[in-house]
Amino acid sequence: MTATRVLVLNSGSSSVKYQLLDMRDDSRLAVGLVERIGEETSRLKHSPLAAGGESRETTGPIADHEAALKAVAQELSRDGLGLDSAELAAIGHRVVHGGKRFTEPTVVDDAVLAEIERLIPVAPLHNPANLTGIRTAQGLRPDLPQVAVFDTAFHTTMPEAAARYAIDVETADRHRVRRYGFHGTSHAYVSRETARLLGRAPEDVNVIVLHLGNGASASAVEGGRCVDTSMGLTPLEGLVMGTRSGDVDPAVIFHLARVGGMSTDEIDTLLNKRSGLIGLCGDNDMREILRRIDEGGEDAARARLAFDIYIHRLRKYIGAYYAVLGRVDAVTFTAGVGENSAPVREAAVAGLETLGLAVDGGLNAVRSDGPRLISPEGARVAVAVVPTDEELEIARQTYALVGDGTG
Repeated sequence: MTATRVLVLNSGSSSVKYQLLDMRDDSRLAVGLVERIGEETSRLKHSPLAAGGESRETTGPIADHEAALKAVAQELSRDGLGLDSAELAAIGHRVVHGGKRFTEPTVVDDAVLAEIERLIPVAPLHNPANLTGIRTAQGLRPDLPQVAVFDTAFHTTMPEAAARYAIDVETADRHRVRRYGFHGTSHAYVSRETARLLGRAPEDVNVIVLHLGNGASASAVEGGRCVDTSMGLTPLEGLVMGTRSGDVDPAVIFHLARVGGMSTDEIDTLLNKRSGLIGLCGDNDMREILRRIDEGGEDAARARLAFDIYIHRLRKYIGAYYAVLGRVDAVTFTAGVGENSAPVREAAVAGLETLGLAVDGGLNAVRSDGPRLISPEGARVAVAVVPTDEELEIARQTYALVGDGTG
C-alpha cells in the first residue's frame, strides 16, 4: 500500500491545530483544534470530513502538548484514521522561524532540532511551541518522517539589498539581525494560485500578495520568487495589523523608555499587543470597525481614523512593491480581511488607476470561497482574491519531500 496521507500540525504555545490530508487529490480527511492546553478548561474540536462524519467536541484538562497530541490521535483512531495507519506518509510541522539556513522543507533530525532551538531568541513566542509539537510527534511515531516547513523559507530568495538593514554589518551578523519575513507558506501558495487563475506559469508572473488577517504582510513575488516582503526580523514590521503597530520610527522605543519611563517589556507589549487597529480605535476586527463607520456618530471618528491609517499604509506598500517589481501582473488579496472585506479591497486600490489598478464594484461585492478576479475586464493589472491554504501548502511540501512523487 502506498502511503499518501500527511498530518499537518501547527503547534502554538497553548494550542494545536491539525489537518489530515490525502495527497492523491489534496482532500481533507479530518481537521481539528486543541486549545487552552494546560488549563482546566481545555477543549478539543474534531471534524471528520469523510462522508457521514459528525463533528465532536470534548472539554476538560489537557495537561501539555503530549497529552494534546495523544487526544488528537485517539480522535483520529475513532474515525479509522489513526497515527498508526500504514497510509500515513509523514507529519508536516509549521515552524515559524528557520533563519537563513532553512530555505526548503526539511526532514527533522537532531541537527535540525538544535538549529530551530538556536533560533528561539528571534522567535521566542513561536519556535519553542513548534519544537514541542515536533518532539511530541516523534515520540508518538518515531518511525515516521517529521518534516519542518518554515514560514521564513519562501522569503530567503530576497536579495541582500532587501534583506539587510542599514546597520553595522558585523553587529547585524553577530546577532542574526536581518529581514526574514513571515507568512511564507501563504505567500508561496497564493502567488502560485494567482498564476493559475491567470492561466500562466508562476515563473512568468509578477504578483504583489497582500496577506491581510489579524497579522498582515505584503510580498513582491517576481516569477515565483520573493524579492521583498514587509515583515522583518520579527512579524512586527510592515503593515498596520490587528494589534501590531507595523512600521514605526525606531526612536519611538528610545523615547518611550527615556521620557515615558517604560521598560523594554512594556514597550514590547505596547507595540505587539496594544497597537495597530486595537490601539487606534479599540477594535481589531475589521467588520466591527466598518460597522462603527457606517453607523456614524461620535464613535465613528476613531474607527474612521484607524481604517484610513490601515489603508494608507497598505497603499504605500502596493506602490513600493510596484516599483520593486517594475512590472506587475496581479495584486492579490488573501487571508481573513483580504478575502472577506470588499471595502478594504476597494479602498486599497482607489486612485491607482494610472498604475492599471481598479476593481469592478459588482465583482468585488460577490462573496465566494474560490479564487476570483475582481478587476474590470481587460484591466492592465489583474486584481484577484485567492483564499489562502497554508495547511495544504505544508502538506504538499511535506509530501513532495518524502512521498512517492505523485502528490
